[in-house]
Amino acid sequence: MVMAESFWIETLGCPKNQVDSDKIAGSLLSDGMRRAGEAKDADLVVVNTCAFVESAREESVDVILGLSEQVKQGMSGEQGISGGQRLVVTGCMAERYGSELAEALPEVDAVMGFGIPVNISKGNIKRDRVPKMDLLNMARPKSELPWAYVKIAEGCDRSCGYCAIPQFRGPQRSRSSEVICDEVESLQVREAVLIAQDLAAYGRDASVRNNTREALRDSVRSGKTSSSRPIISLINEVAKRVDWVRLLYLYPADLTDELVEAILATGVPYFDLSLQHVSRPLLRRMRRWGDGDRFLSRIQHIRRQAPDAVFRSNFIVGYPGETEEDQEQLLEFIDAAQLDWCAFFAFSSEEGTYAADLSNHVPASLIAERLAELREAQDAITESHRRQLLGEHVRVLVDAPGIARSHREAPEIDGIIHVPAHLPVGEFAEVEVIGSVGPDLEARSVDAGSASAQSVSVQSAKARHAHG
Repeated sequence: MVMAESFWIETLGCPKNQVDSDKIAGSLLSDGMRRAGEAKDADLVVVNTCAFVESAREESVDVILGLSEQVKQGMSGEQGISGGQRLVVTGCMAERYGSELAEALPEVDAVMGFGIPVNISKGNIKRDRVPKMDLLNMARPKSELPWAYVKIAEGCDRSCGYCAIPQFRGPQRSRSSEVICDEVESLQVREAVLIAQDLAAYGRDASVRNNTREALRDSVRSGKTSSSRPIISLINEVAKRVDWVRLLYLYPADLTDELVEAILATGVPYFDLSLQHVSRPLLRRMRRWGDGDRFLSRIQHIRRQAPDAVFRSNFIVGYPGETEEDQEQLLEFIDAAQLDWCAFFAFSSEEGTYAADLSNHVPASLIAERLAELREAQDAITESHRRQLLGEHVRVLVDAPGIARSHREAPEIDGIIHVPAHLPVGEFAEVEVIGSVGPDLEARSVDAGSASAQSVSVQSAKARHAHG
């Protein structure tokens, strides 16, 4: 009996890439392949790359070359029915650079843009052919975790000065609410994390907008009210199917009262706002809306409604033309806003973007100094917020033995809560916070029928003390 071919997928970059990898895995599984335990044991090795900034591209190339060495070693043994392993590169970097990347990496069997075709045997890999696949609505396997990312749209219609994503992800294409909800149900999770390049713009593209108009007409005929914004309706529908709904990547201009109300109604008052900076002149050079005063006013307004609301954001440091005054404004904002989580990124000049042709580039050494100053300030704020939770009882979702999260922590990017190992994975529990180390917390389970509680010793959190 010949064993089915196996595959291994190495995913780099953002959560949206992870969803794409899940869908590639789903297509390979449905084609009769099986997952390998390690890359070196797989017949097919797929690298899903990131191309957002230069450092991400460098990491992608390093991973590809590293896996190519494993593939060479694997080919010396009895590997698979084809007699050798294949290495395929997909994802953003493959889509953006295509044949250029294939030429630069002779170690790779194929460079295949977004997704890879089924029936990918050694005989039909063509290095000069970059197939197109629509991963957006492809099926994916049931989640192995109690939570899952759910991509509700692909692409972006904005023209931010620093971002090349629309060049290779294309314009926004929203999925239908029905398809999204079907996927949420199939994943069988307790928490759905909705993601997109421009989450709040969901449904503004024509295909979904037309469906929304039909839904509005139906609601008027039936006498039932319906939200005028597709993202609100989608949040409400997803919330019927899971315990927690979390939204990542919201543009501040789209954070309307209606959207805030919908987020608070889910029971997960978590606001991930893509601010990028607070200096009004610099934001205009970025082709972005807003300023520090507007952002701060909105954050304070939400906190008055929900004192336990949590805020995350990200900022670009060293954008062309950034001054010391801009840096001071950002530091003052960080102190005033008291964001729970924050990431700071050095500006990366991307080919084909508006910013690539701007003058007054900031020296790399100065960018590094500004990054260090901002991260030090934010680390102190985050640690202070975590210490304030000592003694609090919080509801957590157990992700893995001894590891849990409350509404305050998004999976993979924020801190975690160490809990007793006996708490069942995939279930909610009430715990009492008894310790904090950096971004992580230590908690003990609360037994309503007994005065006793079980505690765990906190592990070193230095490795997890990330800035994003």
